[in-house]
Amino acid sequence: QYTYLLRIKERRALLNSILQIVKIMEAKDVYTAGHSVRVAEYCENIARELRLNEYSIEILKNLANLHDIGKVQIDLSLLNKPGRLSASDWEEIKRHPIVGYEIVKEITFLKDNADAILYHHERMDGSGYPYGKKGDEIPLFARILCVADSYDAMTTERPYRRALNRKEAILELKRNSGTQFDNEICKIMIKILEKEDQE
Repeated sequence: QYTYLLRIKERRALLNSILQIVKIMEAKDVYTAGHSVRVAEYCENIARELRLNEYSIEILKNLANLHDIGKVQIDLSLLNKPGRLSASDWEEIKRHPIVGYEIVKEITFLKDNADAILYHHERMDGSGYPYGKKGDEIPLFARILCVADSYDAMTTERPYRRALNRKEAILELKRNSGTQFDNEICKIMIKILEKEDQE
């Protein structure tokens, strides 16, 4: 039991250090401030609706908090660029899931699921990045992350576009269900959002 508690303590200390890095990164980029925390909350709510066990939920939340950590290697001026991204800018941005995966796979208790970070920009129809994975080739955690991340991005003000309101974002989820997003996870996310509206 002592060894188990020690392991939990070490895990928390390591995660706290990494989350501090995420906070520093988000503080530099006003548009992503709080993004990872909100994505982690959405992921937890989706996972609970899917009846995942507590251990899986904990792992998913940790991955969600770290899903954009690969952006530490992207030039800040690029992240805050007000206009349209050029083709070379876009190629640079598309590196962040690979960089993030390389960082997170070194964390012992997350390495088995680190591919969720690698694939969180893949799309169900194979038109995503970095590898054009599709359908069942995309792990469940990555599919959950994709929906949660996209919804938060849609409803956050960006240098190049205004934030969508909840109604508009739900319409976008519905419109891209089955192509960009996993159908079932999309339905669950919409159900969660509509329930929040009624509260």
